[in-house]
Amino acid sequence: MDLHQAAGANLTGLRDHNMALVLGLLRADPDGGSRAQLAERTGLTPQAISKIVARLLDDGLVQEGGRGASTGGKPRTLLRLRPDAACAIGLAVDRHESTVLLSDLMGGERSRATRDVGLATAEPARVVTLLAEMVRDAADSAPPEARLLGVGVGCRGPLDYATGVLHRPAGLSAWDRFPLRRALTEHLEGIAVHVDKDTNVAALAVAAPGPGSTAYLHLADGVGAGLRLNGAIYRGARTNAGEFGHQVVQLDGPVCSCGQRGCLEALCLAALADGDHHTAAGLLGLGAANLVRLLDVDRIVLGGRVVFTEPQLYRREVAAQLAAHLPDPQWQHVTVDLSPAGESSVAAGAVELVLGTLFGA
Repeated sequence: MDLHQAAGANLTGLRDHNMALVLGLLRADPDGGSRAQLAERTGLTPQAISKIVARLLDDGLVQEGGRGASTGGKPRTLLRLRPDAACAIGLAVDRHESTVLLSDLMGGERSRATRDVGLATAEPARVVTLLAEMVRDAADSAPPEARLLGVGVGCRGPLDYATGVLHRPAGLSAWDRFPLRRALTEHLEGIAVHVDKDTNVAALAVAAPGPGSTAYLHLADGVGAGLRLNGAIYRGARTNAGEFGHQVVQLDGPVCSCGQRGCLEALCLAALADGDHHTAAGLLGLGAANLVRLLDVDRIVLGGRVVFTEPQLYRREVAAQLAAHLPDPQWQHVTVDLSPAGESSVAAGAVELVLGTLFGA
């Protein structure tokens, strides 16, 4: 796929609210829906739906196929998304490695690659060059007719979601104030690039919009959280909520890479350095209990490379800490799940960062 041509293929008006509603409904139902069903589900008039569908057919994003069940008259023609009509790329950037994932319009994985390229492996300009190469390689594996909607990046924070600029990431002083989004955009010839904290994008992959609140807890080269409260990602006033690993849980504890003593992250990483997953899992559960008391979330989802080395241990220990520290676990019931995306939560969520601009998520 030619990245410059793909940049020119952005579809005018696709972010329109009503069109996003229709696209979102078709994505949510692989069996498709008729024009009448779409009108009923969106509350739009049949005339409005007909205009929107005509545009989507012209743009090649949907296709007609099959007939719905008859309700006494002529069976209605069903509409479905065309998965290969467009694609999105998700890029997960950690300290020592990065993963790139190519997805179709339905979020289905088409290719994946991991390289030893990360924030701590080289100076920033070199890392950005290598990340851009990974993105180009992924784009080259896309169907030739597919339009690239953009690139989503999940990166270690702290960072400013509005500008794509990193701010003093712990132990990575070379990246302080680095404009990651702008640098990648320049390398990728103007392709739309979206940058968010790795934990925020992972929360996009594991929690759906709507009622209920989920905290995604990530344990890999560090510890962090992504918060989806009442269906929406909560980023905070400076778009840097979720620095979960830097809550102080031991005043005289070891020095953390952020400069404080006794951070949850420092204690977890110290336990892991000794090969003690049981202690690391218990500490993660203690932090989870603090978070639940603070925000009253009803679901905890665990992810990250370290969690999936001993997934059932981490799930069990986090659940045990919640039961031990919440005042009434039966009343304040919290489910503990493993990320359905496995170790790919950040890359999969980075894809959703792009697709969300299309589907209005």
